[in-house]
Amino acid sequence: MGSGTDERHKPEVRETGAADMRACAAAFVERVTARHRLPLDYSPASLRLVDFLADGLRKGGADRDRAHDTLVGLGAYVGEVLVRRAGAVWIDLDEPQRGWFGQPVGVRMPDGRVWNPLGKVVNRFETGGPEESLRTFYLTLHGRARRVAA
Repeated sequence: MGSGTDERHKPEVRETGAADMRACAAAFVERVTARHRLPLDYSPASLRLVDFLADGLRKGGADRDRAHDTLVGLGAYVGEVLVRRAGAVWIDLDEPQRGWFGQPVGVRMPDGRVWNPLGKVVNRFETGGPEESLRTFYLTLHGRARRVAA
């Protein structure tokens, strides 16, 4: 199972299932682009903007509770970029995965690994370090294909 968060950085998504995530991302994009005209077009390049937005929330003094809805929207958007551009699928996590990631949903990449885009956004918000870049997260994950047993 892939890593996207740890015990300190659970995103606390409430009552959300895999079937809801595409709509969650779309509603977030509609809300944010209508207000600010941000180029959230589900492209890998747009993930730089997600880094910038998460950093701006942190630098603006928002705490996790105040930033919750925005962080969930950003995480849904990152996951949807993985779905649309890298062949991932949204999944409802099983009980051990829920315990690990601290949320009910994640994405499964074509190679079978499960990742936590919502937790990765929270990590970026909380630490702001380049190692938590959402664009780098995408670039690291999307190119791997499932190995076929010989």
